[in-house]
Amino acid sequence: MKRMFSVFLLAAITCVGQPNIVYFNADDLGVMDVGFNSERYHTPNIDRLRAEGMLFTEAYAPAANCAPSRVCVFSGQYGPRHGVYTVGNSDRGSAKHRKIVPVENRLFLPPHNLAIPQALKAAGYRSIHLGKWHVSKDPLEQGFDVNIGGGKEGGPSGGGYFSPFQSGPMQPFSDLYPKGTHRVDIFADQAIRFMRENKEGPFFLHMAYYSVHSKLEAVPEFIEKYRGKEVDAVYASMIEKMDQGIGRILDELEALGLKENTLVLFCSDNGGICKTSSQQPFRAGKGSYFEGGTREPLVVRWPGKVKPNSTCQVPVIGIDFYPTFLDAAGLPAPEGKQLDGVSLVPLLTGAAPIPERTLFWHFPVYLQKYSGVDDESHDPLFRTRPGSSLRQGKWKLHEYFEDGRIELYDLEADVGERKNIAASHPEKVAELHRLLKEWRNETNAPEPTGPNPGYDAKAEAAAIQKERKKA
Repeated sequence: MKRMFSVFLLAAITCVGQPNIVYFNADDLGVMDVGFNSERYHTPNIDRLRAEGMLFTEAYAPAANCAPSRVCVFSGQYGPRHGVYTVGNSDRGSAKHRKIVPVENRLFLPPHNLAIPQALKAAGYRSIHLGKWHVSKDPLEQGFDVNIGGGKEGGPSGGGYFSPFQSGPMQPFSDLYPKGTHRVDIFADQAIRFMRENKEGPFFLHMAYYSVHSKLEAVPEFIEKYRGKEVDAVYASMIEKMDQGIGRILDELEALGLKENTLVLFCSDNGGICKTSSQQPFRAGKGSYFEGGTREPLVVRWPGKVKPNSTCQVPVIGIDFYPTFLDAAGLPAPEGKQLDGVSLVPLLTGAAPIPERTLFWHFPVYLQKYSGVDDESHDPLFRTRPGSSLRQGKWKLHEYFEDGRIELYDLEADVGERKNIAASHPEKVAELHRLLKEWRNETNAPEPTGPNPGYDAKAEAAAIQKERKKA
C-alpha cells in the first residue's frame, strides 16, 4: 500500500510542467539520407529540427537491423539482456556457407521487461504509438494507450504504403480514407487528433514510420523532381513524403502552443541500404556492424533547454533514449530495471558532460547478403557473420566468432573502416578485446562456438567467387 501511495504521489507531483515527448523514428534511413547531411535529399522539416535543436554527429543505433534496434531502445538495454538479435530466425543464408551454429534468436521483447511508455505512466503520461512497431505483437502490451497501425510486422504489409490495405493493423483505416491515401498522411491525421485530445499533457508520441523500408513505392507528388538526378528517385520521394508528415506534426505542436514544452527527437532505427543510397564515407549499410550499418541521423529539439543549431560530437546510442526521456520527465529508473544507457539531458542542456564510456554491439547470428559485393561487407555472402564490436573514443574493434578474427580501426583517420590496423597496435587490441570480453561476461552474452555440420568450405568458396564475378 505504501509503495502504491508513493507512485500516485510521484505522478501527482511530476505531471505539473513536464514536457511532452515526441519520438520520430524512421525505418532504414541512413545517416547520409537527410538534407542536412546530403544535398541529394530534400527534408526541410527534419532540417528545421536540426536548425532549432542539437545535432549528434556520432549517433549510433544499438543494432544494425530493425527489430533488435527497436527492442534495445524500448527496453533501454543491450541485446544480451533481452535476446533479440535479428529479425526472425538466426540461421540466415545458406547452411553450406555458415561455419558455426548461431545463437537462437528471441522474436519479441518479453512482457515483463518494462518498456518506455510503461515507465512514463508513473508521471501521468498518455502515450500513442503510430506506424511500425516490430517489438512485440501489440504495442498496447508495452503500455501504450493508443495504437495506430502497429503490430509484429516489419514492413508495410497488407497493401504497401497506399490505401486500401487488405490486411494487417492498418486494414481498419481502409474504410476511413480514400483510395491512394499514403500511410504518412493517415499517421499525421491520427497524431494530430491525439495531440488535440491530450494537449493538457503530458503525452508521449511515438511516430515510427515504415518509410523507407522496402518494398519501395514512388510518391507521385515528389518523384518527378528527382528523376534524372544521381539518386534513386523512388527512394527520395519516399523520404520527402515522410518529411512532409513530420512537418504536419511539428506545425500542429506550434498551433496548439505546445512547441515550447515538447522534447522532439528524430532518428532512424539502423543504417540505410547502401546499394539504394550510398552511405559514403561510411562503409556498408543496414545489417552491417561497420559504421554505415549503425550510424544514424539524430537531432533533438527542446526549446529553452537545447541551444538552437548546436552540435554534439560525443558518441551516443539508442539505449540512451530511455533514461533521457525519464530524466526529462523527472522520473528515476523503475525499481529493479536495468538500464544500460545514460541520460543525454546533461549534453542537451549543456549542464555537464557525460562520463566517458565504451559502446558495445553483439550479433551472434548470421544475416544474409542483399546485393553481394555491393553490400561492402567482408564477403559477398553475408552482410554480417557472427561477432561483437565496440567503440571507445576514436577506436573501433570488431571480433568475429567463426575464426576469432580481430579488426581494429582508427575512426579519426579512417572513418570508412578500410584499413585494419590490429597488427600494428597489439597493445590497444589486447586492451579493447579484454573490455569486450568483460562486457560479454557482465551481460551474459551468448557466443556461438559449435561447428555447423552442414558447412561446406568448397561450396562457400565457389559461391564467393561467383558473387565477385557478378560485380
